[in-house]
Amino acid sequence: MQQPSLRTIIVFFAALLFCGVSAKADDKLSDSSFVSLITCGAGNDYYLAFGHTAIRVCDPSQNLDRVYNYGTFDFGTPHLYLRFIRGYLNYCVSASSYRNFVNNYWWEGRSLTEQRLRMSLAERNRLYTALEENCRPQNRFYLYDFFRDNCATRARDMIANALEDRTVFAKQRSDTNKTFRQMIYPYTGRLKWWQFGVDMLLGMRCDRPLSTFDYMFIPFDLENQLDTTPMAATAQPLAETSVQVLPETKEPNAESLSPDLVFWLLFVIVAILSVMGYIKQWKLRWLDIPLFSAVALLSVIVIVMWFFTIHWCTKANLNILWLNPLFLYIVFRLRKSNRIVLYIAMACVATVVIGFAWLPQQFNTAVIPIALSLIIRLTSYILPSKDTETNKK
Repeated sequence: MQQPSLRTIIVFFAALLFCGVSAKADDKLSDSSFVSLITCGAGNDYYLAFGHTAIRVCDPSQNLDRVYNYGTFDFGTPHLYLRFIRGYLNYCVSASSYRNFVNNYWWEGRSLTEQRLRMSLAERNRLYTALEENCRPQNRFYLYDFFRDNCATRARDMIANALEDRTVFAKQRSDTNKTFRQMIYPYTGRLKWWQFGVDMLLGMRCDRPLSTFDYMFIPFDLENQLDTTPMAATAQPLAETSVQVLPETKEPNAESLSPDLVFWLLFVIVAILSVMGYIKQWKLRWLDIPLFSAVALLSVIVIVMWFFTIHWCTKANLNILWLNPLFLYIVFRLRKSNRIVLYIAMACVATVVIGFAWLPQQFNTAVIPIALSLIIRLTSYILPSKDTETNKK
């Protein structure tokens, strides 16, 4: 008799496991069951800076203890990075055992807190059924949106939809409320260059005041509101007080030079060289070509993210004023550039400096020294040279 191959054995046990999980999905939770929200601490990588949210469903009488994660994706997806840049990367919900989930975060040194939710048995069953339905292959994929459809907002909405005859999520909005951009600043911490890059790509849509409901796209804000905001039908919050499952043990990110410091130093160097260049009649092409080329390249990125992706947050980006596509023309022409083009480019860049505080989009503070450096260099191409003025006299 032929011995089964290792692959056959793996497939066989995977099928048994799948059947077991599917069978569990049709079971109802018992009175001993509970549902909780798990909030995961930030990681050291850029994309982990905002933490993570998951939902735990536990029923000891049925030996059931599962954690549901929204916002996961398959690293083996064809054209992964291109699909991610364009906004077409499919994210999915995944489920794992609670033990494996905790072990993974323990290995990464990230903190875990848990809040049990005050939900009736009917509400717990309703949530469990919806989560299992989402895990089906035909339902598990969706287009991710960092601000409006991420791991925290999915958990928030799944819990809200499971509640019966009550609501917990207030939607108040005031002019003093924070914006999407302001909400993410505290979580970038020491990642100042990451913050600068994000500010460069986000458009003015991210600068409107949010409701407290919208705040919950950040896992930690969702956690805070669940155990502090009373439900409409009762005086109690939906969640019990947070309990720490794991402490944070990872090393913090190293402090880096601030973009503000780097670009103010650049401005000082550009200003000194420009004055000396005007006096000594230096061409300074070696300075202008890399400076204008960098701006031209970044302008292409802004244009692509605005017009050629489906990302909601990168539309209507006023960074296009200083990351101006006119620099694509200027970098190749330099001294031969049309003066009208130079005037238009300078006016656009100057608009950012003059309107920094009142334009309908918040700019990173490091933009100011960059814009001033560009204005100085553009001015050197508009002003008549010292030799020209001497000849006129």
